[in-house]
Amino acid sequence: MPELPEVETTIRGLRKHILNQEIKDVFLDAANILKKPNNFNIFRKKIINKKIKEIKRRGKNILIVLDNNSIILAHQKISGHLLVGKWDLKNWQPKIKGPLSEPINRFIHFLIVFKTGLMLALSDVRKFAKIELWESSKELENSKEFKLLGPEPLEKDFTFNKFKERLKNKKGLIKKVLMDQAIVAGIGNIYSDEILWRARINPFKRTNLLKKDEIKEIYKYIKIVLKRAIELKGESFSDYRTPDGKKGFFDRERKAYQRTGEKCSRCKEKIIRKKIGARSTHYCPRCQKI
Repeated sequence: MPELPEVETTIRGLRKHILNQEIKDVFLDAANILKKPNNFNIFRKKIINKKIKEIKRRGKNILIVLDNNSIILAHQKISGHLLVGKWDLKNWQPKIKGPLSEPINRFIHFLIVFKTGLMLALSDVRKFAKIELWESSKELENSKEFKLLGPEPLEKDFTFNKFKERLKNKKGLIKKVLMDQAIVAGIGNIYSDEILWRARINPFKRTNLLKKDEIKEIYKYIKIVLKRAIELKGESFSDYRTPDGKKGFFDRERKAYQRTGEKCSRCKEKIIRKKIGARSTHYCPRCQKI
């Protein structure tokens, strides 16, 4: 699933191409992707002739603000990613050969056409992504999901003391707590593994048993890892691609996630994989002892 670095990379790419673009039409071939409203014709009428005023992120959500202050929310879920280009509306194939022609970019199920001819597409092989339309920022911010979202880890006001307070009285496994969107927004399976490997913290350690210095290390590497992943345009060893259809390059610096059986780059012990709930976790049993 695209996490904070991938979503941040996406919104930065979209800003370069579709800000101030006016919507001419919209198409959808997988009804389950549109969650709000549950009627495509209503959705279509409400966004046609509207201009894109702003594009921002909240957690893993992409927020496209229109000039009437309504918001198109896109959540890419497990395998979705947003692309910008031009497609043949008869078969939804890219008009120009290149990265957009890569097989993983060909599962187009949602398409916005702008009056300039440029298009915004959602490619999603599993069709788990969601699109919603909210009447205003106030309505969205008061929604149950957004009220539960934790702080943004790269904002200036996300201090060590705030992070420590978020962990207070939490007894769950630290890996699971880091992925809890109510604790910190945007961190998922990939980056929790990477943060904990760098901090030398075992993912199975109970959060309430962490020492202050260990919490400091986790806090430090949350910022370091996420910033570096954004610089490298995210992780693309699976489905995620940038808006121009290209891969991100965080794979160059991936130390734990999906490295099962490979030697730890720090101590040469083999990385192991275990389950936490339904999710896989990857760590070094020597560097990350409990």
